[in-house]
Amino acid sequence: MTTNIIFPTDFSDNAWNAVVYALKLFTEVHCKFYFLHSTAQNSSRTSKSCLEELADLKDMAENSDTNANHNFEIILSKAPLEDALNRAIENYCADFIIMGTKGANTTTRKLFGSVTQKMINAIDQCPILIIPEDFEFESPLQIAFPTDFNRVYGAELKPLIQLAEIHNSKIRIVHINTEKQLSPQQEHHLSLLEHQLLNYPCSFHWMPDYASKTEEINSFIETLGIQILVLFKNEHSMLSKLTREPVVTKIGDRPVVPVLIIKHLK
Repeated sequence: MTTNIIFPTDFSDNAWNAVVYALKLFTEVHCKFYFLHSTAQNSSRTSKSCLEELADLKDMAENSDTNANHNFEIILSKAPLEDALNRAIENYCADFIIMGTKGANTTTRKLFGSVTQKMINAIDQCPILIIPEDFEFESPLQIAFPTDFNRVYGAELKPLIQLAEIHNSKIRIVHINTEKQLSPQQEHHLSLLEHQLLNYPCSFHWMPDYASKTEEINSFIETLGIQILVLFKNEHSMLSKLTREPVVTKIGDRPVVPVLIIKHLK
């Protein structure tokens, strides 16, 4: 079965870094990769020049990645990027969008840049894997999944489980204790999640509520050597809380890890 992946690209080094990461992440997987560029991103470029750059990008990927599991295609669209992505997701049955996000010149910044944040808000039908600027690939042997146990998870766990299966990752479920004890409903949701992940290596972790959510999750990432952070998107999710907080761009001497954004299904 083929995994379909879309790379939104502005032809920057940052966008290419996300491609390099993804090719390594899915080395053992039969994939079709789509390079997508929206001419609405830069009106100073002609469609012809953008198409030529897409073709060059495809050639560069094919020359640097001789993996027989991987095939590449290009998509040029005049639509705004979010519209072009939503259309491509539907047309090509995309399993992941993988994109880079630029860093900051200061010690703190919002969790994602403005373009990335716009894509997160606009894309609901496909998981988005966001690769920090200059991040070098590490096999994701440790994947963190923060939750408040206030909802039931279902099919939306599939992208998380797929990555865990590919790399034999350990899934670290972390809960920040904002309450003295879990409610009966939270206990029920915890039990359901334990059952859903029964066949996968996972562990549950409990953290005291001593700082901002961002600081606590950054501490968890550093302590356990997390390589991918998974955040589920809904109105009251951990993601919505984190994007309102300033984020330290480095944890010690290393960049923030890749973040997988998944829409929570109702």
